[in-house]
Amino acid sequence: MAGAEQQTNENPGLDSARARVRMRVPSVAERVAEELRYQLAEGFLVPGAKLTEATVAEDLGVSRNTVREAFAELASERLLIRQPNRGVYVATLEPGDIHDVYTVRRAIEVSSIRAGGSPERIAAVRAAVEEGKRAAAANDNDGLGSANQHFHGAIVALAESARLNAIMKQVLAEMRLYFHKATVDANFYSDWLEENEKICSALEHGELEKAGDLLLAYLNRSEQQQASVHGQ
Repeated sequence: MAGAEQQTNENPGLDSARARVRMRVPSVAERVAEELRYQLAEGFLVPGAKLTEATVAEDLGVSRNTVREAFAELASERLLIRQPNRGVYVATLEPGDIHDVYTVRRAIEVSSIRAGGSPERIAAVRAAVEEGKRAAAANDNDGLGSANQHFHGAIVALAESARLNAIMKQVLAEMRLYFHKATVDANFYSDWLEENEKICSALEHGELEKAGDLLLAYLNRSEQQQASVHGQ
């Protein structure tokens, strides 16, 4: 212990740098990007919608320069598109992107659920299922769509990995852009609610391999459905 204390005392600059890393606070532009990412994932921003720096800046109480930085971050994630002399638009994803997105989903969602999680994390998955049931009972298709997003986000959160959660936030935003076209079918989300219940039940009973198999089959069918909807 004494040796460790001596080593720490001999490297005050290193200790200070480590402290700064641990205490890093997201920039305002990053927080704006996070808010816009959330709005995309929740379905508030639809494919092809035009976004202006002035409007977003006013709505969020930030500078236009900050919004410009946030737009650049989301454009790098393919969630926004900047068209020269026209402005910034919510992306309309191409059919060819579908397989890539689902490849990521299979990798992180299935591995997360097969590893299980704490009772609190599992309860969050259940909460998302119950949220979906309430939305379905109220014929709230948008609410059902958001509950489905929360369900898949909660599955990845089982792993308690900040990096996986960040990846999933981008994926959920991309998926909602795809789902806008599919939701012309009013039953689009409700068709998946029963599957969510089965997956959640297996997870709650500790049947992790079964939960993973159910989720994998779910994602495979979902990819096929999206490919069909988008003409791939």
